[in-house]
Amino acid sequence: MTKSVLIPIADGNEEIEVVTLVDVLRRAGLNVTLASVSQKTILGAHKLAIGADQLIAECEANTYDGIFLPGGMPGASNLEQSAVLISMLKKQASAGKLYGALCASPAVALAPHGLLKGKKSTTYPGFESKLPDQTEASKPVVVDGNCITGQSPGTAQAFALAIVQAMLGEEQAKKIKQDLC
Repeated sequence: MTKSVLIPIADGNEEIEVVTLVDVLRRAGLNVTLASVSQKTILGAHKLAIGADQLIAECEANTYDGIFLPGGMPGASNLEQSAVLISMLKKQASAGKLYGALCASPAVALAPHGLLKGKKSTTYPGFESKLPDQTEASKPVVVDGNCITGQSPGTAQAFALAIVQAMLGEEQAKKIKQDLC
């Protein structure tokens, strides 16, 4: 059975991160759902319109093998304010399933809700003080158990490949990386 991934989005998310996550994960053969926490079409941090597959409320009853948040501001703050999304993330984490975030979202959307407690993580430079454990905050990608975090738009591809490796194995991640040259 194909593994499923939820990528929640909001107005102000970093477009490179959204598109890179969806593209790399779909290339790997994962079933990716792009779900908005507000309306079906969001406006990214740099004013690019991105259409969602569904609204987050339509996804609440579903289970996912992974839930991963893009960053960007104010996108990370808008994701953090979604009670439905935060509830889904808490269930995901407590079930030991994969979850994570990129750029500002680890510090802004995950940390305030205890979703990084006991986890090493990274985030966008300048947001490190919001992480409960800052020992690996300067790394581009950090995998700690079922939590994967990435640092910035420039590390979006590495973050996505870490997700592929965690979900489908090292060989599939190497294949996708090679395909992307």
